[in-house]
Amino acid sequence: MTSIGTTPNPYAQYGSAYARAAATPSLAATLSGDGTAGDLSASSTSNAATNLTLSDAARAQLAKAPLPDFATVTSDARITLDRLYTVAGVKAPIVDGETTIDLSTLDRRSLFAISTNNGGKFTPDEQAVAATELKQRFDKAMEPSLATTRLTGDYSVSYKAALDYLDGASDEEKATATWASQRAAVLKGYQATQQDPNTAPSGISGDPIAAALAGTAPPTKSTTRDFGSVASDVRAFLDRQKSEAAKSGKELVYDVRRKTGQLADLSSLDNRSLSAISLNQDKKFSAEEIFAAKQELNTRTRLAVLDALKQSQTAGDPRQFSLGILKQYSSMSAEERQAANWTQDFQDAAIKSYKSTSTLLSILKS
Repeated sequence: MTSIGTTPNPYAQYGSAYARAAATPSLAATLSGDGTAGDLSASSTSNAATNLTLSDAARAQLAKAPLPDFATVTSDARITLDRLYTVAGVKAPIVDGETTIDLSTLDRRSLFAISTNNGGKFTPDEQAVAATELKQRFDKAMEPSLATTRLTGDYSVSYKAALDYLDGASDEEKATATWASQRAAVLKGYQATQQDPNTAPSGISGDPIAAALAGTAPPTKSTTRDFGSVASDVRAFLDRQKSEAAKSGKELVYDVRRKTGQLADLSSLDNRSLSAISLNQDKKFSAEEIFAAKQELNTRTRLAVLDALKQSQTAGDPRQFSLGILKQYSSMSAEERQAANWTQDFQDAAIKSYKSTSTLLSILKS
């Protein structure tokens, strides 16, 4: 997108990189690390293992497979809860007002089965913990879009994100009156923003976006893993790859130009984990590992910028490019921004670009 007036173009550094954007990792590559969005997570009750959850790419490919029936999902959820109790050494999900188990490994459909007590298999406390986890996931999914709305005043971004999230629900969830009511509220808000994106929809009963932006939504407790712990998990992850390569009589290498050795696979790591390698704050990583992590992060950053550009072109709205950049910026942790060199000045330039483009479009329409 061309800058308007004297507004600097914060994306110039990516212009020549679009054609070199890497392809999405394969499912096999994504799963190679044993394990929403490629996060590295460790059980709060066990230091013995590092668990890798599925990336968005892996989820998308798995979604093509036939889904198990809801009774099977429910039974599996019951088994998983019992296993979590055993690992944590507890008998209930809430003790003295504190949650004792981590439900982050359960997918949305399983959590819905627990929260609604499908088949009468779950206790009230289990239902409450599952409902809280579902609420946290919605809040987490909305954070980038809400931040973008606060920065730009464009409410359509948040309502569209909420609509997409609700439409991603399972058929069982969509069959409930709660889902139907919430989607109707969000859809009404979204339709209002199509008429005027810079005016907040009002008077819509049960509107979760209005509540979130007003700060009236009930808070949910969520924690971000300590960056040092993330680095330790990544170190263990890379060491495991090194050990597996050695068993095959190969050296683990990080340079694609190497003709021998087994190439390290970083595709299943999330961006915060890659940032832990790139920043190397605890001096846990080699120069080769740092270089490889930076290369992977650069590729993902280029893909994010390219995606924002494509959305702008598809929508025929040049503002969507700046909005896409701002959503990406808002979704990043402080460490990810530092590793990608996305500074506050970068964000400010994107905001100015958005506002300048909006002003020009407003003049052209008048």
